Amino acid sequence: MAGNRGVVYVKPGEVEIRDISYPDLVLRDGPGVNPLNVGRKCNHGVILKVVTTNICGSDQHMVRGRTTAPSGLVLGHEITGEVIEVGSDVEFIKKGDLVSVPFNIACGRCRSCKQQDTHICENVNPDRPGSAYGYVDMGGWVGGQSEYVMVPYADFQLLKFPDKDLAMEKILDLTMLSDIFPTGYHGAVSAGVKPGSTVYVAGAGPVGLAAAHSAQLLGASVVIVGDLIEERLAQARSFGCETINLREHTDVGEQIEQILGVPEVDCAVDAVGFEASGHGEGAGEAPATVLNTAMQITRAGGRLGIPGLYVTGDPGGIDKDAQEGTLKIRLGLGWAKAHTFVTGQTPVMKYHRDLMMSILSGRAQIAKAVNATLISLDEAPNGYQQFDGGASKKFVIDPHGLVRQ
Repeated sequence: MAGNRGVVYVKPGEVEIRDISYPDLVLRDGPGVNPLNVGRKCNHGVILKVVTTNICGSDQHMVRGRTTAPSGLVLGHEITGEVIEVGSDVEFIKKGDLVSVPFNIACGRCRSCKQQDTHICENVNPDRPGSAYGYVDMGGWVGGQSEYVMVPYADFQLLKFPDKDLAMEKILDLTMLSDIFPTGYHGAVSAGVKPGSTVYVAGAGPVGLAAAHSAQLLGASVVIVGDLIEERLAQARSFGCETINLREHTDVGEQIEQILGVPEVDCAVDAVGFEASGHGEGAGEAPATVLNTAMQITRAGGRLGIPGLYVTGDPGGIDKDAQEGTLKIRLGLGWAKAHTFVTGQTPVMKYHRDLMMSILSGRAQIAKAVNATLISLDEAPNGYQQFDGGASKKFVIDPHGLVRQ
């Protein structure tokens, strides 16, 4: 049997590369696996040789110790790979296919999946609707920051690239289809971005940059990105965004007025989530900052897309309320302004084929927008450290050295 290695969460602030089990078409017991999922047979699944797998900001929440993730959890939910084994119940996906894996695991059979709400599948996580690879409280499906991984419900979930050679030429763009590009796009769509819209994106990390690029693809007239780190803001400016340095400026409305002539935008995207910081030099963590600011600067009747992660359990929260996901949100302000809020995981399958076509046609330049940076599997722990330090890069792990730059 072939070997396998993966990125494993050890303790807060530490990941390492370990030998892990080679996958088969059964969900075995292990760190984070829900007891009700142990022994689950997946003849509807496939084994992938991982071609690329990305480090995500959601992974960082676990690695920082801000969730209840167990030691030994194999990380990674952004997976692109080649099919090397197919289960007996797989009809349409074949060995040799190069595919993108949606980060949310979905059965295709339940009410939610049939309504395209694949982010809240009812059959893959015994704890609650919705699941993902390599993530805490998501059922225990093994992560894909590894050499090989098992993917269930292959016929339903997998997005096959129509031309393998062309796909490998554009792999740094196509690897973003598993999560970050659909997530940014979902944030922009949820916020109601349309031709001519003015948009504020909170956060210039990879999801924020993907949301900004998506807003441009949707026809926004002006996209304004706010962040505390100048390097990230420079990346946003590199593809035509306006920016606000929130370490230097605390009044976001005032800065928006200098750009637009009015202190408000049509819509806003929260690409930060529960680890938000206050604005200004030396400001500490203030988890409600982004949502409250977005309500302040979004026009009456506007929409807020919220792909930024919020959790029900945060051991590192600043107070008891924050530790259970209870934040001091000015809901009265949002109610008075008749705002629409859209939250939750992204239903990747709703968008990934259209976004694939935009990449293959050359319309979307997502790898450039997020500064995709290729690293080896052994370099992943250093990638985590750099990302945690605010590096304006989207780290793409190449476990087998298959990608040529």
